[in-house]
Amino acid sequence: MPNGAAFIQQVKTVIEAARSHQMRIFFSRHTTLPIEVAGVSQLKGAMALQRVANVAQVQPNFLRDSSTHAIIPELKPLPSEVAFDKLTMSAFVGSYLDLALRDARIEAVAIAGAVLEFGIEPTVRHAADLGYVPVLIQDACYSFSEQNRERTLENLQSVGLITDIDKFSQTLISSL
Repeated sequence: MPNGAAFIQQVKTVIEAARSHQMRIFFSRHTTLPIEVAGVSQLKGAMALQRVANVAQVQPNFLRDSSTHAIIPELKPLPSEVAFDKLTMSAFVGSYLDLALRDARIEAVAIAGAVLEFGIEPTVRHAADLGYVPVLIQDACYSFSEQNRERTLENLQSVGLITDIDKFSQTLISSL
């Protein structure tokens, strides 16, 4: 499992490879609502993730305009790329991602980022359910622990393609 700086560099390598082949790039940001407007599902999910016993202990970690919500400068989207907010684990729920991909007649999606066992796994599964071929670039995905990483990758073996940065980049080069 990479450390923070190594993980950022790995994701940057994937983004640069995708950009060099004029691939459409979408960034998703997990968003939390202020406690005052959050619903039952969001609060229960936050309680579970934060391992707290009641709503009063929940801290909204990814409020809009906070530093934890921002895409880090090293991975900043270009003007031709899109960053969208999501409230759920899957990047497809409640966003325009599916519509944008279908409108462009895209059939496969390369997926990388954080956190493998929370946002990435549901997005990979949902992509497959929607008929896309999900391509998980496993060494460009952050995970909270090696045990979580191994379990999640094993669970996703039958859902989509699992590859690494080198194979992804080589596939792009050989497709020219």
